[in-house]
Amino acid sequence: MLAPVNGSRVEMAERVRIENLHKSFGDLEVLKGVSLTAHEGEVISLIGASGSGKSTLLRCINLLEIPSQGKIVVDGEQIQLGVDRKGRPVARDPRQVERIRTRLGMVFQSFNLWAHRTVLENVIEMPVHVLGEARTEVVARAEHLLERVGLADKRDIYPAFLSGGQQQRVAIARALSMQPKVMLFDEPTSALDPERVGEVLKVIRDLACEGRTMILVTHEMDFARDVSSKIMFLHQGRVEESGAPAEVFDAPQSERCRQFVTAHKQRH
Repeated sequence: MLAPVNGSRVEMAERVRIENLHKSFGDLEVLKGVSLTAHEGEVISLIGASGSGKSTLLRCINLLEIPSQGKIVVDGEQIQLGVDRKGRPVARDPRQVERIRTRLGMVFQSFNLWAHRTVLENVIEMPVHVLGEARTEVVARAEHLLERVGLADKRDIYPAFLSGGQQQRVAIARALSMQPKVMLFDEPTSALDPERVGEVLKVIRDLACEGRTMILVTHEMDFARDVSSKIMFLHQGRVEESGAPAEVFDAPQSERCRQFVTAHKQRH
């Protein structure tokens, strides 16, 4: 990807590349040859009906699911995939998996916070215990991140005393505390009450404005249109349409994508 700099154009670093990715669960093939490339600063939104493979694709990128076939490259490093004696897909090098995951910040539908730890403790846990960073440095970074997501005053509160939107903002701060190369969001607002959705989307929008590289699974079509560099419409495990937001939402080439976009517009 080329970006203009002072009238010239420079190559933007490739952060994630997926080639011909397949994933099956038993006899059910969920992903059927998906390819995707995310360059530095790009925001790619994955849209499509439930069951189209969006979340599975995201989970394959950070190896929460092991692909059945295909190639994944994260920050220039290809993940070593293979099969075990029973023919099941595996990651060949567990240490590589751990290393790759430190470069990927993941935010889930459910917040997955540690209930027995305060907000601050949730945010500092991974950098201190996984990356081995100095606690004083991590605490300072965590306090800055909590301020950015509007929760500096909640640092000593336990998750049970937070709203869903607040918990999700803590989850975003926790992911950012690892200083990832790429942020992955798996329907980050789907578990929230409608009045809490906006506060989480604002944080994600701010990250997009900062030039963060992000891959986002979302049902918030207007938001996806506003923040994305690229939209990818998945249907039955394949990329049915891909392009700039205006192309996909205003002039879709695929009939299935056209139906999906039209249905969304009619609901709003």
